[in-house]
Amino acid sequence: MKFDDILLTIGGFGRYQIWTYNLCCLFAFLTAFHLLVSVFLMGSSDHWCKIPEWDDVNCSEWGYNTSEECQLAKRDVAIPYTVSDDTGDIIFEKCERYQLSAEDEFFPELNLTGHDVVPCDAGWVYDKSVFQSTVVQDFNLVCGLSYVTSVSQSLYFLGFLLGSLVFGHISDKFGRQLSLLSSLSTLCVSGTCLAFSPNIWVFTALRFVVGASIYGVLISSFVMGTELVGPSKRYFTGIAMNFYWAVGAIILAGIAYFIRNWRHLQLCVSLIPVAYFAIFPFLPESARWLIAKGRLKKAEKVLQKAAIMNKAKLPDPLFEESEALKESSPTNEKEPTVLDLFRTPRLRMYTLNMAFIWIVSTLVYYGISLATESLGVNLYIAFFVSGAVEIPAYLSVLFGIELFGRRPIIVSYMLIAGVACLVSGFVPVGVARVTIAMIGKVGIAGSFAVVYLLPAEIFPTPIRSAGMGVCAMSSRVAGMICPLILHLAEYWGPAPFFIFGVSSVVAGVLAFFLPETKGRRVPETIEEGENFGKLLVETEKGADGVDLEERAAGTKTGDFKYQKAQEDDDIRT
Repeated sequence: MKFDDILLTIGGFGRYQIWTYNLCCLFAFLTAFHLLVSVFLMGSSDHWCKIPEWDDVNCSEWGYNTSEECQLAKRDVAIPYTVSDDTGDIIFEKCERYQLSAEDEFFPELNLTGHDVVPCDAGWVYDKSVFQSTVVQDFNLVCGLSYVTSVSQSLYFLGFLLGSLVFGHISDKFGRQLSLLSSLSTLCVSGTCLAFSPNIWVFTALRFVVGASIYGVLISSFVMGTELVGPSKRYFTGIAMNFYWAVGAIILAGIAYFIRNWRHLQLCVSLIPVAYFAIFPFLPESARWLIAKGRLKKAEKVLQKAAIMNKAKLPDPLFEESEALKESSPTNEKEPTVLDLFRTPRLRMYTLNMAFIWIVSTLVYYGISLATESLGVNLYIAFFVSGAVEIPAYLSVLFGIELFGRRPIIVSYMLIAGVACLVSGFVPVGVARVTIAMIGKVGIAGSFAVVYLLPAEIFPTPIRSAGMGVCAMSSRVAGMICPLILHLAEYWGPAPFFIFGVSSVVAGVLAFFLPETKGRRVPETIEEGENFGKLLVETEKGADGVDLEERAAGTKTGDFKYQKAQEDDDIRT
């Protein structure tokens, strides 16, 4: 009996599935924390050259009663500045200061104009009004070393790429449970060590490992959570996990607001996963994966627990004789690998198409997210709003994909995001531009939620995690090039949003060529995956050329009718 048929008997989304699915969804909090915490760990702040000659100056005699006021007073005197022609604001130099002599004693009215200007030679003073400390402040990644933060962030995304392949392979070969356990253990250890990094290079190396492990957690928990769900509720489970992600981003804004020291914040988000090890005794291995591997006895135990909790009864016999032979008979069949995604033409087309759509979705999502800082509020409010605006996007697609299907929602939402990006790129900075950009954020967040669901529904069971890994790997490439695209604004202001908009429109058009998966069983074998969505041959006609089935139904619509291959059954549409 096919696995989806078993689920129809015991319940496609009963109490057992709801329980295990929500346990898997809890891991989305961790992925949100570690994927987004870099905004606070590596946050930038205003800085200027330290003035060592005036370290012992007491500013209280001039009415400056705090160290912050004293530092600002010294800056106003010893740091060169310019006045903006557009706004009239004073802009202090960040990497240069006036050279002082022994006679240049501090007082607020001192004028050093005409003195030589020298690079910062004694370190920097950082504005502490937003962050108590950051990686940039602790390791002085400013001026000539500002590029190091970009290198570190690129290597972090490279860790995602590696993790998506390594843990995707572990998941397909050794099981979803082992992949999740190993990636979570690696995350706890590397994340904790990261908080004690002595320099930026140790920090970067450990962040690389954190990136690999957090993506392993993301892939394993998502696949495990959706594989035990029947076709009728698979759309819901694919979208609902995104709500946990959005809530995780909102929670992170609150945690970061109260923990302004980057080391303490990193330690906090790294120790939270320790509590997750208590979940594993209640988290079963994927029965779908066990059946695909021929481990039918273990799969039956999992399904028996599901049937009891769902107050249902397993069919007898549970498995067909041909399936039972898989466990008792040795096999010399070659284990499926990631290469099987590209061996056959249809799977290859689906893989490349989804990989491109994932690249665009990630690129546009991160690009628009950076624009939330232009809302005119502080960083913590902007971050909170950026997470909160995704909730209505997920709500809309949650109901939309059941009414209209996956493909129409992806196409329409990516086109909305593309048009919004194209328009906002040419709208002056202000409320109008932010509003249009947030419409684009809703569009790309909604489409990305559905795009994330498709690999679990289109790729066959033996290579499902590998397919997810390839898509995830593609999205990491987008994460690495996104900062470079944003940098193009220095040469042509609308360039980033123009690229985001065109890319999103192209991806929306390509989404037309993906198969519709609404209400369809997921493919269990590579052969079924290759036939998924396949258009078959001419239907049988009578002597007068009318389709026999149409004649029986009393209709006549033409000589040809398309037919989809779905597992072993041909379903006429």
